[in-house]
Amino acid sequence: MRLLIVRHGDPDYELDSLTEKGFREVELLSERLVKEKMDQIYVSTMGRAMKTAEPTLKKTGKTALECEWLREFSPKIMRPDVQDHEMIVWDWLPKDWLADPDYADPEKWCETEIMKAGHVKEEYQRVIAHFDQVLAEHGYVRDGKLYRVENANEDTLVFFCHFGLQCVLLSHLMNISPMILWHFACAAPSSVTTVYTEERREGTAIFRVNSMGDQSHLYAGLEKPSFAARFCETYHSEGQRRD
Repeated sequence: MRLLIVRHGDPDYELDSLTEKGFREVELLSERLVKEKMDQIYVSTMGRAMKTAEPTLKKTGKTALECEWLREFSPKIMRPDVQDHEMIVWDWLPKDWLADPDYADPEKWCETEIMKAGHVKEEYQRVIAHFDQVLAEHGYVRDGKLYRVENANEDTLVFFCHFGLQCVLLSHLMNISPMILWHFACAAPSSVTTVYTEERREGTAIFRVNSMGDQSHLYAGLEKPSFAARFCETYHSEGQRRD
């Protein structure tokens, strides 16, 4: 089985929609996706994700299942260096969370006092429970850290969602802390992450990332990738966000 995890186009967060650039991006994205075999499509109920899926659905005549659990992963925490307001759970300074080795541990990352106060574990478990239910419906049942193959297939499932949420899904498949992906990986707007099952012994599978954050459709359409999801390349890089 193959999973295509698609991040929404360049976002207008205030309107929960896309920018003018974002609409250009998702048009190019749709030209790519219409060439793909897509057996089932799932989409976040947030506006920017639904707008991203729209051109692909229109061109293919397919429908998508709207999933509340695919909305951006956004529990709030009190970040150590910001004490006057809450921050989204994955928006930290690396120097702070890297100082505590528990955050890199696949079991302990959500057991710290900061994460407990934000009820992060509960939300993480809710999301991955829904995700595993979808995978089980398509023949792959979570069994410990692996997947039991009950119906081996080469179906393609497409998920239109968000960067933070995407990292949650991948962390579960890879059995790692999502903090690693939130801070050391990036999937820019309209990018496509491809994951395949590998069944090296009959009846047992893992999911393996073949590519993350692919933007080849933008390069093919001469559209410069968006900077959204990244922080400044250098501290004084003009127009790039520092925090």
